[in-house]
Amino acid sequence: MITPLRKRKKSGELYKRRDTNEAILGELLALDREDLLERCRIRSTRDPNRVPSECLLYLVRACRDDNSDGWFNLLWPLLIQRVRDRIPRIDVAKGAESSTRMTIRDQIEGRFLELIAEDRDQYQPALDYLEVNFDAGLAMRRRDAQKPAWRQENRSRPLEAPEHPGEISAEVEAAVGDFDPFAENLGEVYRLRLDAAIEALPEEQIRIIEMLRLDIPIDSKDSYMITIAKTLDRSEKTIRTYRDKAFAAIRAAVEEDGE
Repeated sequence: MITPLRKRKKSGELYKRRDTNEAILGELLALDREDLLERCRIRSTRDPNRVPSECLLYLVRACRDDNSDGWFNLLWPLLIQRVRDRIPRIDVAKGAESSTRMTIRDQIEGRFLELIAEDRDQYQPALDYLEVNFDAGLAMRRRDAQKPAWRQENRSRPLEAPEHPGEISAEVEAAVGDFDPFAENLGEVYRLRLDAAIEALPEEQIRIIEMLRLDIPIDSKDSYMITIAKTLDRSEKTIRTYRDKAFAAIRAAVEEDGE
């Protein structure tokens, strides 16, 4: 029998796994452990026999009920690899950026490890959403970890000046239009596309976008207010140049993904 989730939505309704994953779990639980482990070891998303991350998480959590440390120790490394596949990779050649990404990875991985350890002792509903949508859940955790990490880096790292500060081409202006990626909540799918589009931006633009997400103004007449221009030690025009280029790239990315 597949154990139902316990976490409830604000409406009071219980979270439910996708029907397809419930069906896959039924098939997996009918296998012997050797065959099941082979399925769980498949990492390629193109392989039709790959076990969905939501199902792998279920199998790891189910070890709590059968008191199987040996089985847990075989499955757990496969699950944590799925987590590492979904969080920022580290390029040691990029210095400060590498350090920030390492901080983000450590926070996400560390918190996930804590939840699994707590769940081994007593059921943790905080893991239930990851059984519903593993990738979306990690994307939200990544975004939450990025905010303080990038804020700390932005305090000390100088911003590279654009080749023509303050000059925005007509093509960029047309591409941006009145687009504001944070103007409204367009649902979980849009948020995932938005996060992916931001991660693909040049580093200088990512830093500005992340500060905009924190509602930090570009500039202000109030000399005591924290602004992006003062934090990065650049002119208002330079910041707006980067912002508009970033908005244009984000708009193109999310609209292309939405086709």
